[in-house]
Amino acid sequence: MENCNYPSFKKKWSIALNSNRYRKLLYGGIGSIIVILNVFPWFFQKIEARNGTVLNDWLLQQIPAHNVSLAIFICIWTSALFFTARAIQNPQILITFLVAYVLLCLSRIISITLVPLDAPVGLITLIDPLSNAFYGVSFITKDLFFSGHLSTVFLMGLCLVNKREKNIVFMATSIIAILLLIQHIHYTIDLLAAPFITFFLWRLAKKIAQE
Repeated sequence: MENCNYPSFKKKWSIALNSNRYRKLLYGGIGSIIVILNVFPWFFQKIEARNGTVLNDWLLQQIPAHNVSLAIFICIWTSALFFTARAIQNPQILITFLVAYVLLCLSRIISITLVPLDAPVGLITLIDPLSNAFYGVSFITKDLFFSGHLSTVFLMGLCLVNKREKNIVFMATSIIAILLLIQHIHYTIDLLAAPFITFFLWRLAKKIAQE
């Protein structure tokens, strides 16, 4: 693990915040996320009210549905807490994630709009009081292509610097993908597409953050 004593931590942030470009990206990223999170409840309620397609997912049909909400919740939010600690220590990790996460949210809005899907057969509602707070008054089942849970955790792994820590978060990502299938929350294609789209957006965010 990276050593982070207070003087180096303070110096990193002092250098970052003295950069006019960094401050613009930081404040712009935070502002954009606030706007997006306020738009999400309205957007997801609209998506939930429309009709979509039920996919014939062979792999999903082979897996009996079980409620593994607690395991999913633990994997996601343990990864998020760990990543937050690292992002606070490293301004570059934080800014890359902020830019990439804004791109990720916008991409999901576009992809979910363009690919109307109904919930998989046998879906068991995910109980996640933290994530569900951004969905509005009712549970959302049609925010499918591509998976937001999986892509966000995968993005955290991409943004980390330490190779061992990256691999741990990538392993958590794989576990989450399996658990999402077990609970029939997503189609297989939702989970397969998420890492590829996220990787592309991360590369783009890195270029924006480092210019």
